[in-house]
Amino acid sequence: MTPAAAGGGSIRVRGPGLLTTVQDLGRHGLAHLGVPTAGAADRRAFGLANRLVGNPPEAAALEVTVAGPELELETGGWLALTGGRVDADLDGRPVPMDVAVRAEPGQLLTVGTVTSGLRAYLAVRGGIAVEPVLGSRSTDTLAGIGPPPLREGTRLPLGELVAGDPFQQVAPTPPIDPEPLLGAVRGPRDDLFTDGALATLIGTAWTVSPDSDRTGIRLDGPELARRRELELASEGMVEGSLQVPPDGRPILFLANHPTTGGYPVIAVVAGRDLPLAAQARPGSRLRFRFVPAAAARDSGPGSIGPGLSGRM
Repeated sequence: MTPAAAGGGSIRVRGPGLLTTVQDLGRHGLAHLGVPTAGAADRRAFGLANRLVGNPPEAAALEVTVAGPELELETGGWLALTGGRVDADLDGRPVPMDVAVRAEPGQLLTVGTVTSGLRAYLAVRGGIAVEPVLGSRSTDTLAGIGPPPLREGTRLPLGELVAGDPFQQVAPTPPIDPEPLLGAVRGPRDDLFTDGALATLIGTAWTVSPDSDRTGIRLDGPELARRRELELASEGMVEGSLQVPPDGRPILFLANHPTTGGYPVIAVVAGRDLPLAAQARPGSRLRFRFVPAAAARDSGPGSIGPGLSGRM
C-alpha cells in the first residue's frame, strides 16, 4: 500500500460509537507469520464509499458496527456513507447514503444506529491517514495490530490520497438481504462428514449467534455429524472457511479470522458472497448452496484461496 500523505485535514472523535475501526484492504502475504489479513469486512460497501469520494481502493475508511460515532470534521471535505442502512446527520441535517456529501469545516457528523445490516462504512476524501502497521492501516481486532478502535478525543489525520472527483449522484445499491443465500465450495475436509451432514448444511436456515464478531460468525442449528473422528494438524485458514468444531455447529470465518485452525473445514464460501455474510445481524439467518470451485475462483477479491479447490 502506498501511504497517504498527511496534511489533508483532520477529524476529531467526539463519541466513538459501539465499535468503530479504521479499515482498508488489509494485510496480505503475512499469514505465515500468524498475521490475519483483517481489512473491511464488507469490501463491496467499503469500495463503494471510496469511489464515491474519489479515493483509490486502498484508502482507509471507518467501519461502523451497530451504532456509529460522533465526529467533528475539523477541516471539512467530502464524505460518503455506505453499507448497512443508518441514519446520520450533519449539524442536524440528514445525510443521505450512497452519495458524496460536502461537509464544511467544524461541522458535526452524527452516525446513528445501523437498522438494516450490521456494518456501515464512512469514507472521507483523502482517506484516514493513520500510521500504517505492516503495510496496512487496518484495525486487527484479533491480533491487536494497527490503530485501536476509535476513542473519544482521538484526532484522525486525513491524507491527500485521491484518484478522481467525488460522485455526486446516488449510487444504485441493492437492499440488505435479510436471509442471504451464500455460495460455497465443498471441502477441503468434507470427506470427514456424513452425507446427511452435507445435506443439512445446505438445507438449513442457520441462525447467526450473538457470539459473532469480525473474526467469525457462529451459526446455531442442527449438528453436522462426522463420518469419523480424526485429529487434524493445524491447517491454513482462509476468509470464508466454514469450520466445524466438536459441537457440530459451523463457524464462518470473516476478515479477522485466525491464519490456522485444527477443526475440519466442510466448505468455503465464495468471495462474492462474503459481503452478504458481513452484514448478517445476530438473530438473522443464513443459507448455503454448493457451487463449483471455478465459479468461486472467478468471484473477485475475497475469493477462496489457491489450494482449496473443494469438490462437487
